[in-house]
Amino acid sequence: MKADPAVQRRLLDLAEVDAELSRLAHRRRTLPEHAELTEAEAAVRTAKDKLVEVETAAGDLDRDIRRIERDVEGVRARTDRDNQLLAGAGIGAKQATELQHELETLARRQTVLEDEQLEIMEQREAVGADVEHSRGALATAEQELSAITERRDGALVDIDTAEAGRRRAREEVVATLPGDVLAAYERRREQQGVGAAALVARRCQACRLELDRTAISELKAAPADDIVHCSECGVILVRTEGSGL
Repeated sequence: MKADPAVQRRLLDLAEVDAELSRLAHRRRTLPEHAELTEAEAAVRTAKDKLVEVETAAGDLDRDIRRIERDVEGVRARTDRDNQLLAGAGIGAKQATELQHELETLARRQTVLEDEQLEIMEQREAVGADVEHSRGALATAEQELSAITERRDGALVDIDTAEAGRRRAREEVVATLPGDVLAAYERRREQQGVGAAALVARRCQACRLELDRTAISELKAAPADDIVHCSECGVILVRTEGSGL
């Protein structure tokens, strides 16, 4: 295959654009924000789970407190009723004794309930502090997730903009290339990852290997409009003034 040396040099322009597009694609895949987002999302899930856990504990304690309050109110109501009966006229000695015994039992019961209520209220206060702390931790985790997402989105916009510019540049170069030359370039790029490279000081700039004397001799003998390939990696090799031939 033959192509004017100027056309061949445009392959280097195309290769450079493709290299930049590859670098941008690599940058898109390896943005540090991707890993940071994974960690931040996990932190938010953990914070949510912890908040649910402490809120559930707080709810259980609130139910216990309400239950004890009802029991205490019941004991007090029964105590008031017995005191009224005991203070009433016409009560017999046996009934008075029974009422007095019940009042003593109710007093002990009330003491037990109030002690239990105080203990649970202290637990509820501690859990309440845990709830507030967990809410703060969740808010912080969500803010961090939002900040990382914003950074990631901004970086992707920058990459999108750069890629759009490079694609336009690629289209401009492609439009100047003969179809058979472009097809040969694209085949090599698909196989090797690089379609064309310059020969600089007898070294291929794709594989970075210095060509042996036999390959150099063949390149020297090849007409300038011949499309030649690197004997080591197979890419289209573009000869320039700095090739050392």
